[in-house]
Amino acid sequence: MSLIELDGGRRWNRTTDTRIFNPLLYRLSYPAIQGCVLKRLTFTESSPKHINWATNTNKTPYNDQTTLRQQKYWHMTHKTHHLEQYHLVKTRLQTRHTNGTTQCDLCLWRCKLAHGQRGFCQAHVNRHGTLYNLSYGILSAIDIGPIEDKPVKHFRPGTQVMSVGSYGCNFRCGGCHNLEISWGISALDELAQGQSTAAYVSPKRLVEAALRHGVDGIAFTYSEPAVWLEYVIDVAKLAHAAGLYTLYVSNSFVTDEALEAMSKHIDVLCSDIKSLSDDFYKDICPVARVEDVLGSIKKAQQLGLHVEVRTNVIPGKNDEPDELARIAAWIRDQLGADSPWHITKFFPAYKLSDLPPTPTDTLHIAAEQGRRAGLQNVYLYDDKGCDCADSNLPVAAYLDDDPLAVHTVKKCAADCCGDEGVLLKKYEYNK
Repeated sequence: MSLIELDGGRRWNRTTDTRIFNPLLYRLSYPAIQGCVLKRLTFTESSPKHINWATNTNKTPYNDQTTLRQQKYWHMTHKTHHLEQYHLVKTRLQTRHTNGTTQCDLCLWRCKLAHGQRGFCQAHVNRHGTLYNLSYGILSAIDIGPIEDKPVKHFRPGTQVMSVGSYGCNFRCGGCHNLEISWGISALDELAQGQSTAAYVSPKRLVEAALRHGVDGIAFTYSEPAVWLEYVIDVAKLAHAAGLYTLYVSNSFVTDEALEAMSKHIDVLCSDIKSLSDDFYKDICPVARVEDVLGSIKKAQQLGLHVEVRTNVIPGKNDEPDELARIAAWIRDQLGADSPWHITKFFPAYKLSDLPPTPTDTLHIAAEQGRRAGLQNVYLYDDKGCDCADSNLPVAAYLDDDPLAVHTVKKCAADCCGDEGVLLKKYEYNK
């Protein structure tokens, strides 16, 4: 046990030469690790070359120090304790058309797909007239931290949230920092081919992990949660049953139907307002309009979600004082003067690598525009750009299973695909 390094609350940047495991499998008492994050287990020549994961004989995920919330939840769901097998799940919102295509109604692309085609997000595929989600239960990243990091400051401040993400997005932002996760083209191709070793975590196991780590809520982030809605809702239902809140970090290019489906299960929306220019949005999504995004944010608030918005200020793209003033005025008029506005710093990435970071003076100008507009809660972040997933522990570190089992090859266990598997034909957009 001397090889275990616990780090009080700080995160460890993952490296390729260090194996991660969960201390609960060695039956460390919960109080011993409460408030700590496992850093690493270093193998030396005298260390065992194989961990016997079967030595975990404690069949309950808690001991006498565990909260009543954890105990109640475990007893409610213990009959399905084992990992479920990966499988495609029917897209929650879809419409069949007489021409043989089926329309996905999760986001405002409303992709119309024939058999074998995948939508713009690459996460939903048409199989013989029925749409299925390829990424249900597939996790790209997990992290634990304060809710203020999302950023959210006016809902349960001071609490800890477990952030989770998958693969797939309905935007193609030129300055994306979560490129491999958010777009996830290779990861989703591997899922379609039945060759993926990405982590599969059932909704129940994710909520168990959240309870075991003592967090207060679960945030769906890193990629666009709308393209993962089936899993988001299933997790959110169990999270609420366990006394956890739920948070949804989105670009808000989503349908009214999707918002209505999630509204009973999501407590908080943290949404981008990237710009008030249609040209800005069309550059990252050819069918997007500002009014679509703003309308979704407004509807989310009308449906009862707590809403906070953020704007990443990009030099030469959306940093004109007049545009920033108009964003602030929209927040004031449509969400309320007390609605928070989070102003974040741009850092060069991907296609925008040639741009400089946002000058501090520009951020202060944006904040001043917000205050002049009458916003009461304006927050400036000179050291934060996005809710990124570049320094998180591997997913397996948060689970209580053998990492080799978590990362087995994923092939759909259902019979919807037939013998030919999921076809790889890419989305073809026809106006």
